[in-house]
Amino acid sequence: MVKVYSTPTCVYCATLKQYLKEHDIAFEDVDASKDEAVFEEMVRKSGQMSVPVIEINGEIVVGFDKEKINELLNIKEQQ
Repeated sequence: MVKVYSTPTCVYCATLKQYLKEHDIAFEDVDASKDEAVFEEMVRKSGQMSVPVIEINGEIVVGFDKEKINELLNIKEQQ
């Protein structure tokens, strides 16, 4: 299960979601700017007020940390 906390104006969020799509990773996109409860959930889980925040099988990744995302999702990039 992959959940992406994002906002419509966040460039890194768009890049992250495109990256996941390119690797056929299904994810739930949650707009943290539209729902205060969602925003508070994201802050509680991550300790951060900035997006993107990615939850991968219960693990939290803050920002587009490609190395950590690849590790958690077992993505092997072409060299």
